[in-house]
Amino acid sequence: MKKYIILGLAFSSILASCKKEGCTDTAATNYNDRAEKDDNSCTYASGEPIPSYTIPTTYSFVNSSNQNTVDYPGQLDRLEQIRQIISKMDQATSSVINAQDLKDMFSNVNGNGNGNFSFASTRQLKDKCFSLDQSLIESWMDSLAENSTHFSQSASNGQAGTLMVEGSLHLFSSKGVEYAEKIEKALMGAVQMYQALNVYFGSSKMDVDNSSAVDPANGLYYTIMEHSWDEAFGYFGVQSNFPQVVPQDLWGEYCNNQNSWGSNAAIMNNFLKGRAAISNKVLADRDGAIVEIRNAWEKISAYQAMDYLNEAIVNIGNTGLFFHALTEANGFVTNLKYAPEETRNVTQSELSAILNKFGTNYWNLTLANLQAIKADLDAKY
Repeated sequence: MKKYIILGLAFSSILASCKKEGCTDTAATNYNDRAEKDDNSCTYASGEPIPSYTIPTTYSFVNSSNQNTVDYPGQLDRLEQIRQIISKMDQATSSVINAQDLKDMFSNVNGNGNGNFSFASTRQLKDKCFSLDQSLIESWMDSLAENSTHFSQSASNGQAGTLMVEGSLHLFSSKGVEYAEKIEKALMGAVQMYQALNVYFGSSKMDVDNSSAVDPANGLYYTIMEHSWDEAFGYFGVQSNFPQVVPQDLWGEYCNNQNSWGSNAAIMNNFLKGRAAISNKVLADRDGAIVEIRNAWEKISAYQAMDYLNEAIVNIGNTGLFFHALTEANGFVTNLKYAPEETRNVTQSELSAILNKFGTNYWNLTLANLQAIKADLDAKY
């Protein structure tokens, strides 16, 4: 008799451990009346699953002991380096600048941009920049410095110099390119966008340990995966309470510019959801958030390019504003190449064809040229 009792208990234990899994919420559209154990797969009328975990309203995450798990100082340093490079380039409208100063800042020579940064850091921009664009950006720094030797002259076709843009002087090349803006947009794309969407959302940073804190004895309470996600968020460059507080530069500014279609929520809500999903070990939700962020970031760049093309179209007779808008548009179109191939709306060959329509001399561009560029973007976005 004891043998049968033991076998009966064992069989009951096996049955208990083999309960059929599925959605057990009767309010869900995929409710399974045969499921005995919920597997977090429930979906609802909106089509979106309701997470079984809490998503905060600001980018603030703690562990079960209420210890902060968010940390991305490297990204904060690099964003400040971009801002100070921009400030240095702005001097080119009233003085001759040195290309080597800009390159030293790009590489962070001696940990302070060779004396050009206001702070010390071991981080740099160049080693985080898309490798094929590093030398290209440095060549544009050479072009900007050369153009600055003509800051006292008025720009014209074949002559570098300055032109007025909405009350302030801007420096343009002999072909109408505003290299300060071209470099700024390149850093936003080749560093910020490339690192976040390709590197930190890539398998080398996401297929990592998510089971234990890195070094709690030294205050590193996050897992490797949590930290990688935080660094991607850091590259986007907004505060933890975005969009309650909106930055006035870099991607945060342009994301807010495009908010007529919900860009702020598309980006921030998915950064919050993805991080919460990682902390709660729901990686399918993390992967969904990655796709949404990649799509929204690409869309911000494409729509901002189209906005600048519209600005150029209505300002063809206003030379300074026309060239400024064209340089901005070209920069945002170029940045589409940093959207990952698996989610990107335009192929590399299609993108090259669009960029070729900008030509090599903005003085020669016509209304028909700009309308053709915009039509190509409209067809894809």
